Amino acid sequence: MIATARTEPSISDRELVVERVYDAPRDLVWETWTDPKHLDRWWGPNGFRNETHSMDLRAGGSWRYTMHGPDGKDWVNWIRYEEISRPDRLVYDHGGETDEPLFHVTVTFTAQGQRTRVSMRSVFPTAEALAGVMKYGVVEGGRQTMARLAGLLPHLADRSAEGSVVISRLLDAPPSLVFAAWSTPEGLARWWGPKDFTLPTCEMDFRSGGAYRMVMRGPDGAEVQVHGRYREIVPDQRIVFDAVVDAGGRPIDVTTTVTFAEDDGKTLLTVRQTIPADEEAARSQLEGWNSTLEKLGAALQRS
Repeated sequence: MIATARTEPSISDRELVVERVYDAPRDLVWETWTDPKHLDRWWGPNGFRNETHSMDLRAGGSWRYTMHGPDGKDWVNWIRYEEISRPDRLVYDHGGETDEPLFHVTVTFTAQGQRTRVSMRSVFPTAEALAGVMKYGVVEGGRQTMARLAGLLPHLADRSAEGSVVISRLLDAPPSLVFAAWSTPEGLARWWGPKDFTLPTCEMDFRSGGAYRMVMRGPDGAEVQVHGRYREIVPDQRIVFDAVVDAGGRPIDVTTTVTFAEDDGKTLLTVRQTIPADEEAARSQLEGWNSTLEKLGAALQRS
């Protein structure tokens, strides 16, 4: 997995600076900020799904998108580019539901050998405007967003990841605790499955080559059966497993890789799962994993 390092955000008067160093070349990191097919896979805090409507990547052009929150609320956003200097710098205004910019952003991409330091500097019109967004967790949201990119980069470096859904979460628990939540039937029963799903049946032989069988029950009483084998288990680091999902009598074969990376006392959890060559199936899987990992985060907080 590509390692990353982060620094504490800097806050002063009207400015907020969030930085992270990625163990990935600058051209690849730049690509993730300028190609909507990548942006939609990582942009936004935990639980958010991004949807790009249009992007015109030039000075004077704009990026229009909607962030779909885990509570079902939609957040309309626009970015108007002022300067694009590939692969060093992006400068833009960021706004929401009106034409008035909310803040001004400069993003710099600094090569450090084969690593890249990304610095995102946001300047608000007043100190009061910055204080207003701070109340809504903008600092932690920035950390989570940058961490989601850290989870995606290893899979973009491996171009065989095309045709996979990749989702990351920055979880407030050490890798050993997060890994434990995946390793027993009792642990999985606390959180496995999308929103309002339960796990009445969970049988697992948690070892490389071991088999498992699960039955998820939806809020309407319908059941989804999942069975397969564990390909690889590295404690506190990685789980790889095959699965056959019986969804409405239509079996779907997938392979899932889950990685657990320590991140300043927290865990950067990344799930990569193969998908059919079907856009609707990909969207459904992404939404399912989003709500499932929200449940995992809540279960860890109760631990």
